[in-house]
Amino acid sequence: MDIAGVSMEMANVSLQTKVGTAVLSKAMDTNEALGNGLVQMIDAAAMEQSVNPNVGGNFDLRV
Repeated sequence: MDIAGVSMEMANVSLQTKVGTAVLSKAMDTNEALGNGLVQMIDAAAMEQSVNPNVGGNFDLRV
């Protein structure tokens, strides 16, 4: 293999690493946003439970 070929392969590996890192960063940002939304939903449910403590405490079951 010549020097130009090695240089091209190194550039490709470097590009793949950068793209992989960027995709992982985007996925982490998305997961963080989803986690924050989940925390807000849990907080809202806890607020509803504190305002209406009997809601959801009983259910009717027919077999």
